[in-house]
Formats: sequence, structure tokens, C-alpha cells
Amino acid sequence: MVLVGPPASGKTSFVRALIARRQIDEEAVVSSDEIRAELFGTAPDGADSDAADARIFEERDRRIVARLATGQTAVAESTNVTPPARARLIAIARRFDAPVTVLRFTPDVADLLRQHAERGRPDVTAAQVHAYAAVMARHAAPNRLRSEGATAVYDVPGRGQAATPAEAAARFSFT
Repeated sequence: MVLVGPPASGKTSFVRALIARRQIDEEAVVSSDEIRAELFGTAPDGADSDAADARIFEERDRRIVARLATGQTAVAESTNVTPPARARLIAIARRFDAPVTVLRFTPDVADLLRQHAERGRPDVTAAQVHAYAAVMARHAAPNRLRSEGATAVYDVPGRGQAATPAEAAARFSFT
């Protein structure tokens, strides 16, 4: 499963709700933010470089491969708003004949920026959040995702649809 959405779009909250509802195992979630914290701690120094990003995503890919190689589900929890980011994940899934379900997080920009402000994460600016949303709008439409190799594409409801993460999670079933 590949989550696609800008920072602050609700990906982590949704995944936590899926775990709380026992719809997915916590171990299935491979989070680039958690890997960043494991490798570099919470200080942004050293974690905000191309070399750091390469190390983080190599580790993410390694963990996903390890799960898929044993027939387990993997949930790629990172922004994945660009075609190259998704191509990497789709290629891994294909190696293991694993279907690729894409869950899109598409809050409007006002809700997105409000959620960003509520998170209080100093490592991502509002301008960056806005930029990620613009990239996603250009490069992550459902038809595009299917043409890239997604088996299924679903939009995850959020604040704009008056849905909490738990309510959104209740609308999905993963078997």
C-alpha cells in the first residue's frame, strides 16, 4: 500500500487509526519520518540533506523489501507525491508480484495549512507544504496513478469531508 499526500494531509493519523482498529499491523507501516528520527534523532541538523534523504529512502526500501519477500503487507508512509518516488515503490512491489493500492490524501490547501499549523513541526515550512500540494495536484491524479502501475486508487476522506481519521479508517477494509 502506498500513501500519497503532502505533509500534514493526515497520512500518519489515518495509519494510526487503522492500527487502532486492528485493520493493519503496526509493523506493516514503513514511515520515512520514523526512519529519519531513528537515523538522525529529532534535531533537523544532518537530516536535511540529499545524502540524508538517500539514506532514509534506501532504508525504507530495504524494510519494504524485507516484508514483501516474506509475503507480508507493507505500507509506505511518506509523501510519494512525485512520479519517481512512486515508481521506486511500484518497482519493488512488482518484484514480488504484490498489488499496489494507492491511498490519496487530498485536503484543500486551506485545510492542509491549518493541519500543518496544528502539528507544530518546525522541520517543514508552510511554503513546503504548499509546494508538495501543488506537485501532487499536477502529478498524482487517479488516472495517472493507475497508468504508473497502481492496482487500485482510493481517496481518503478527511477534514473537508467532515471525517476524522477513525471515521476514514472505518471506510476501508484490507484483506
